[in-house]
Formats: sequence, C-alpha cells, structure tokens
Amino acid sequence: MKNFIQFLTYFRIIAGPVIFILILIPHNYGIALLILLLASASDYWDGYLARKYSMTSVLGAVLDPIADKILIAFVVIALAVHLASIYVAFLGSVILAREYWVSALRELNARAGDTGATNVTFLAKTKTTVQLGTLCLFLFGLFLNNALIIFTANFFLFLALIITIQTGLSYTIATFKK
Repeated sequence: MKNFIQFLTYFRIIAGPVIFILILIPHNYGIALLILLLASASDYWDGYLARKYSMTSVLGAVLDPIADKILIAFVVIALAVHLASIYVAFLGSVILAREYWVSALRELNARAGDTGATNVTFLAKTKTTVQLGTLCLFLFGLFLNNALIIFTANFFLFLALIITIQTGLSYTIATFKK
C-alpha cells in the first residue's frame, strides 16, 4: 500500500509535463483532460489512504504539496501559451507566485520549529480543488472546442486567484504574527 500511495504522488509530478506536451499538440485535449482528472483524484486519494492506513511520512508531507505545484505550474503555463492569453498568464503567474511564497513560509517555519503556522487548512484544500477544477474546465472547453466553456473557466480562474491570495495571506499572517 505504501508504494501505491507514493506512486499517486509521483504520478502528479510526471503528469504535469505530459499534460503540457498534450496541450501543445492540437487535438489531444481529451487525453490531457483525462490525465488531469486522474492526477486531481490522486491528490485526494494519496492523502486519504496514507491517513487511513497510518502510512503518513515526512517525505509524503513534503512531496504532496510540491506535486500539486508542479502539476498546476505545467498546466497553467501550457494553457497560457496555447490560448495566447495574457489573462491566463497573469493570473496563473500570481497563483504560482503564491505557491512558491507559501513553500518559502513552510521552509521558514520548519527551520523555526513552528510548522503549525503553515499547516494545511480546509480553505487551502478548497483552493487546490478550485484550481484543478478550473484547469479541467479549460481542457474540457478545448476538447469540445467551446468558447463559452473557456470563457466560463476564466471566471473560475479569477475565483481560484481570490482563494489563492486569501490562503497565502492567512499563512503569511500566521507566520509573522509571533
């Protein structure tokens, strides 16, 4: 079971570059969407299974959020390039900047012995779900060649940005409050 749980995390890391390539090769949006859906589901299942079977580890706790960031970074960048969208590129860049900032805060807190300040919150889990759901919506719109779905995905990207900024601010305040 431990190997399967680790595989789920590694799958997200590998899925990012694969999806990137598939997005940039026209007419592979369906395959990219399927892989993204599987990778998104693996984010839930690796944590659930690790907790259920008491197989949590320091490595898993470190790699899980990194795997999410790698997956999201590759997909956001591929979508921005493919759609030639300044909007997706800018909002995606802010989202990615927050992800790197929170990683830095986690490192700072780990060195200070205060990991509680950046423990994953329910809103942060919601943020990841909204981000991955939004990226799936973009791919679904590309797969169907439906501009309305892509337009709708732009609104969800803005929602993801708001939640992402909020969680980043919460972690920042918790870190520097002391």
